[in-house]
Amino acid sequence: MNTPETTSPSIDIGIGGMTCASCSSRVERALKKVPGVQEATVNLATESARITFAAGEQMEARLRRAVRDAGYEPRTPAQMDAADDASPWAGFAPVAIGLVLSAPLVLPMLGDLFGQHWMLPAWVQFMLATPVQFILGARFYKAGWHALLALTGNMDLLVAIGTTAGWALSMWLWLTAAPGTSPHLYFEGSAVVVTLVLLGKFLEARAKRQTTTAIRALHALRPDVAHLIGLDGEMEVPVAEVMVGDRIVVKPGERFPVDGALLEGQTQVDESMLTGEPLPVPREPGDKLTGGSINGEGRVVLQVTAVGSETVLSRIIRLVEDAQAAKAPIQRLVDQVAAVFVPVVLVVSLVTLLTWLWWAGAPFETAVIHAVAVLVIACPCALGLATPAAIMAGTGVAAKYGILIKDAQALELAHKVDIVAFDKTGTLTLGRPILTALVPVEGADEAELLMAAASLQSGSEHPLARAVVAAAKAKEMTFGAPDNVRAVPGRGSEGEVDGRSFLIGSLRWMEELGVALRPLAARATELQQQGATVSAMAERTTDGLVLRALMAFGDEPKPGAQAALAALRARGIKPMMISGDNRGAAEAMARRLGLRPEDGEVMAEVLPGDKAALVAKLKQGGKTVAMVGDGVNDAPALAAADVGLAMGNGTDVAMHAAGITLMRGDVGLVAAALDISDRTVAKIRQNLFWAFAYNVAGIPLAALGYLNPVVAGAAMALSSVSVMSNALLLKRWRPPVCADRQLPGAG
Repeated sequence: MNTPETTSPSIDIGIGGMTCASCSSRVERALKKVPGVQEATVNLATESARITFAAGEQMEARLRRAVRDAGYEPRTPAQMDAADDASPWAGFAPVAIGLVLSAPLVLPMLGDLFGQHWMLPAWVQFMLATPVQFILGARFYKAGWHALLALTGNMDLLVAIGTTAGWALSMWLWLTAAPGTSPHLYFEGSAVVVTLVLLGKFLEARAKRQTTTAIRALHALRPDVAHLIGLDGEMEVPVAEVMVGDRIVVKPGERFPVDGALLEGQTQVDESMLTGEPLPVPREPGDKLTGGSINGEGRVVLQVTAVGSETVLSRIIRLVEDAQAAKAPIQRLVDQVAAVFVPVVLVVSLVTLLTWLWWAGAPFETAVIHAVAVLVIACPCALGLATPAAIMAGTGVAAKYGILIKDAQALELAHKVDIVAFDKTGTLTLGRPILTALVPVEGADEAELLMAAASLQSGSEHPLARAVVAAAKAKEMTFGAPDNVRAVPGRGSEGEVDGRSFLIGSLRWMEELGVALRPLAARATELQQQGATVSAMAERTTDGLVLRALMAFGDEPKPGAQAALAALRARGIKPMMISGDNRGAAEAMARRLGLRPEDGEVMAEVLPGDKAALVAKLKQGGKTVAMVGDGVNDAPALAAADVGLAMGNGTDVAMHAAGITLMRGDVGLVAAALDISDRTVAKIRQNLFWAFAYNVAGIPLAALGYLNPVVAGAAMALSSVSVMSNALLLKRWRPPVCADRQLPGAG
């Protein structure tokens, strides 16, 4: 269930030095021990922590100190940004040095395959391996020492113990060898393992940077300067200095620096960064403009309505960051395993050593090598990366197509959805009335009456009046302004058009005025049963008020809504519609949408306050329910559902209550959101399978002597890289409904 957002302050802290799931668990425990901390979530893939806490003095400093005391490096936002923006080859120097120093040690092994004996003198092996072990590998000793001080274990401790054992064994064999003999040494094993681990961490870091491309791309949408209209005319100012109420000029091809309302000019706006829709949309004076979107061919002036963290773009960035920082429920299992994994591996390694020595009677050096192989292959890096890497890739690519996933729990639950309940108005329908029929009395001219009605209604802001005017404009009719217009609240309006006096209003008002509705009474009843809102048009004549026509108004299904519901049904999901309309009207609209009222797919006459209770009822029997809505009265139902999906063209309240926000009013994005959830969860499961499989298969093979430390090191590095690479395949995802469209920003 989605819960309302907490009001407690929270902070993100970058953390350097984490290498595996054990590290992230240790930092998390250290942060939770700080007085006042309510929740702490550490993400290995983003190398950051999200901490929620009760307000207190110097809280940020205390949290950073806790990270440092746990043996890790708290990073500033500038350091985190620098790491994200680093070159693809950043951090490769230690790997390159390790490869250069290790290559001569490996050559003799390759030579043995071809019957060549290129064994280097022991002192040369020592000179090559020692810098790799103690200079390039110093990071493992430092991090492993901190883990020991905290009475825990991590990947660095395993690597440090394993490679040191191999290096020390080689030293012992060299120094105790009989004069003139050339003992077999294992310097190459230790050096190559250190180099391979460094290579694996480099490739892993490079892949991590690719998973954060969505966030970096969103940040890049914000211009640095704005053209402010000040007292002295137009001038350039930093965007940080722009205030609400300012007037800003935006030239063709520029990005809007902040949110605002269009004051002057007309243009086409590319909002693909916001909605995922590549086609530009027209904007006229009075329309809303979103910071980060691209102005088309017109020079426009906007009045600023939101700046800084209050802009739509900032909120989108925050939603994506929240989702990527969150911990999915499935990650809890991984954390529990990681907490005991390293101690268990140390015990297995010790048992391997003793078993080979005492039970198998193997030489000491053979027993040590097998024990070292166990330590090296058992790195839990892949376990720690399996879930967050997939979540980062999945939420990032979803954001690119206008699907903002606010929390990892919604992402994990969405693929299990059995029922999707839709609010009708504004979600499945356009949410604005249109004139569906104008029924004149016998002998009257329909076009003439529509023109007169549009003229009478042309000055009104009532939704039904706007529908009449829109219908006349759609038929390219021209009409003038009416005379002596008088609005009657709750009833209708009257006025004069070309010297004739007309009234348009509700049937009840007409009855009150004594208008004879009998000529069209049967037709009015028929239209009402079909769910239409019916008004009447009468003319004031010398014989009194005379009925001239009926006008029926109704909502229309959104384009693509029927296909979207069919797509959900094809996935084995039951679509439902919740409406406050009477049952006849609700079922009539449902059938137009392809829903089946006879199968219980329509909930009619539902009061706004009862939607949440209805969602709770649908969840009975273990069903996983998603709710889709856009209004303030949908917020309780969105929060009550297992997964709430808010239409981004709706209200802020609905967006806050929902776990997923769809930035377009496109019902097809619902199926797309469920699809990316399904694929992301599949990647998480694949990653966890491979992470566990490497260890489940590798540890016994190493203990039984089938893997030497070099092969074990390569397998361990490969496990982390394969998990990250598998997660990055999600970046190729495309929404099913958008498969035939140009990608946003492409071209």
